[in-house]
Amino acid sequence: MRGLSIHAPGVVLGLSLAVVCAWGGPGYAAPSPIPVVASTNVYGDIVRQVGGGRVAVVSIISDPAQDPHSYEASTRTQLELSRAAVVVENGGGYDEFVGRMLRSSDNSSAEVIDAVQVSGKEANDAGEFNEHVWYDLPTVGRLADRIAQALGRTAPGDAEVFRKNAQVFKDELAGLQARTDRIESRHPGAPVAVTEPVPLYLTEACGLVNKTPAAFSEAIEEGDDVPPRALQQTLALFTDHRVEALVYNEQTTGPQTERVRKAAEDNRVPVVPVTETLPPGKDYVGWMTDNIAAIERALDR
Repeated sequence: MRGLSIHAPGVVLGLSLAVVCAWGGPGYAAPSPIPVVASTNVYGDIVRQVGGGRVAVVSIISDPAQDPHSYEASTRTQLELSRAAVVVENGGGYDEFVGRMLRSSDNSSAEVIDAVQVSGKEANDAGEFNEHVWYDLPTVGRLADRIAQALGRTAPGDAEVFRKNAQVFKDELAGLQARTDRIESRHPGAPVAVTEPVPLYLTEACGLVNKTPAAFSEAIEEGDDVPPRALQQTLALFTDHRVEALVYNEQTTGPQTERVRKAAEDNRVPVVPVTETLPPGKDYVGWMTDNIAAIERALDR
């Protein structure tokens, strides 16, 4: 965890001089943490990296076994949103429950950060849009800056700390970007398949080309039955050895994705598992490091 931290009684590192002088005196009361609500623990972790000990973050979805698309709001979540000073959502239709709950929470003062808006990405000519922008490293860097700005407006005395924490985080993202560049230089245009569009920003950054029939991945993402022709075309990618890896969303599975996974395994095509939320014990950078390493291993086999 980056950001503010107490290393010994009365000694605080990473704060501005004015704040350091104010801390630890007689009758001193530490400032209340800034209440932040994030739609998933991916965004919750990014907030923690930027806010350090000055934020209290609630992530609405944090269970890797839970499908964010089918989330049902709880009374506790409604209460947390009513108290939030900053709210971070994905946007793009991915987590619409956040907007609905926020509107009914009577909290008009919260600053809402929409990651899709921060990304600046738009639908393609066919009107299709991949909303899974947390797999896009440049977007995540811009999001860290945006979070730092929002926190700084809430706690102006710590604005510089938030800005510096965001820069540390972005420096780590630059290291990840260097690794994706290395994959692109070693495996330019390598064909891969996916079960859903979730990881496509990352695979594209690695220079990989998605060969999955759109009808297959779109049906899986929407929870619909895959058209038989699309399923057969997808299975043929493995039986005909036309792809070098399958990137498989472990959080949205069913009989058809299992058939695809089995076809990959039966034909010795490496399977790279990905998720939509952070695995237990991982932060964002560690998670993406693992994802990139898994892609690299699959292609280097």
